[in-house]
Amino acid sequence: MNKTLIAAVAGALALAMTGAVVAADYSAALNDAKRPADQKARDVARKPAELLAIAEVNPGDKVGDFIMGGGYFTRIFSAAVGSTGKVYAVQPKEFIDFQASYGTNQDTVVADYANVVPLRPSLGAVTFPEPLDVIFTAQNYHDMHLSMAPEALAGMVDKALFDALKPGGLLVIVDHYAADGSGTRDSNSLHRIDIETVKKEVLAAGFVLESQSDILRNPADPRTASVFDASIRGQTDQFVLKFRKPK
Repeated sequence: MNKTLIAAVAGALALAMTGAVVAADYSAALNDAKRPADQKARDVARKPAELLAIAEVNPGDKVGDFIMGGGYFTRIFSAAVGSTGKVYAVQPKEFIDFQASYGTNQDTVVADYANVVPLRPSLGAVTFPEPLDVIFTAQNYHDMHLSMAPEALAGMVDKALFDALKPGGLLVIVDHYAADGSGTRDSNSLHRIDIETVKKEVLAAGFVLESQSDILRNPADPRTASVFDASIRGQTDQFVLKFRKPK
């Protein structure tokens, strides 16, 4: 084996062992003129190209943006999957009932992108019109454990997402770290969740954990403040989990 090949193999193994990701070329999606300037300004911190690479998003894919929020990722997914793909932008009924701007945000994104389909299901009745290649949710998984949520909600949602994916499809979850071993204790007060709790719940739905990435880690975050606190907002310590539905 020549030295060049040995170096390439060693480099690939190093990346696999550290969980590092080399971003695919999503520059066109990130530079989309329809993306608001304030959202583009957050790209450095949110690392969308790296996250889309983890989610293996490709042209023509059918993607579910579960709990789309302000549409930051919905817009990027739309440009990345292109005219042959589709993005299902999920804004749960409970969120819109709580704050009407969630519905307005969804309407604005849908008006800008022809391949974005709006869905407004109750969290207890999540379905999609067709099997999906990828489901992605960012900074929202802990919401299944807010004080107003039924105890069984997370399990119901995880199973619904499992059923919505094609065999071999991916579920990527990004959320704010809570203290290790804290379970769901801080989900309502700090909007954080223990990573091991997420793993346990999602695995119980039938998924396989494929990888875990540290690209959004911030060891300076003590994990003791609300994610909306000015001292840490936009700089929280976050985990990225990639699950696959078995074929």
